[in-house]
Amino acid sequence: MTFQPRMQNKIEGFSVVGGVHRREWNGIVADVWDVDCSAYAGGYYLARDPRLFILLHSRGPGHCNVKLSPRAQGVMEERQRISYIPAGLEVWADLVDMEFVRHLDIHFNAETVGRRLMEDLDPARLGNPRLLISDPRLMALAELIAAECKNPEPLHDLYGDGLALSLLIDVLQLRRSATRRRSKLAAWQLHRAVEYIEENCLRSIRLEELALLTNLSQSHFSHAFKAATGIPPHQWQINARLERAKQLLISSDTPLADVAAETGFSDQAHFTRVFRKNLGTTPSSWKKSQLV
Repeated sequence: MTFQPRMQNKIEGFSVVGGVHRREWNGIVADVWDVDCSAYAGGYYLARDPRLFILLHSRGPGHCNVKLSPRAQGVMEERQRISYIPAGLEVWADLVDMEFVRHLDIHFNAETVGRRLMEDLDPARLGNPRLLISDPRLMALAELIAAECKNPEPLHDLYGDGLALSLLIDVLQLRRSATRRRSKLAAWQLHRAVEYIEENCLRSIRLEELALLTNLSQSHFSHAFKAATGIPPHQWQINARLERAKQLLISSDTPLADVAAETGFSDQAHFTRVFRKNLGTTPSSWKKSQLV
């Protein structure tokens, strides 16, 4: 299911320029907003999920004040800054004499991100707001994420997803867990995964699909599958394609180019390369050896 952030707000003095630029990844949604401001602009925001607010650029002689209640003193913005706001917590902003701001909002589903990291996120960290953090490293990541949100020809999802996940890990100061031995897939999980791979081996299978089938995070599934079978899921899929190809080779005179196309390889050269790498010989030579 696609993660859909929900936010309530009551604001004034803002005029969005050019519409929102949004990218969605696995449990993470990133939005870039370009906004013209009146002499005074502000209000409050409330979201059901934790989020980051990153002020990327501002223009004007005034200032931006971020706070957790309308009467609080708040934290004044002097340079580009990042704020972490827990789920269900109001955050207020006052912008005085600011002409324009560009900001990046990153909403994330804590349960999904926790599954991906193979551990529940610390409730204490999730519940602790951090307003207007100053860190050039974090801002560099935020700028790259924003550029990818506005990119008319987005790169592979892993690029933006990796940047956003890295930013969350750094802001929340998530530490690496102690190394632990990976357990194997349960019998039912292995059966379900192998059956799915072999039924769908002719197309590209995403790791996310297999993880969902077994109710595991992607990383946990990948390690547990290898622990159970001795090979990673991708190699199991390659082996399944090669078995289909071998059946075609010995049961018909189908040209190699057609065998490649029918078994999920991009072309004959790719098929031959993968066949040789895994079986130590070319498809033609293997076929001849089987007909002797």
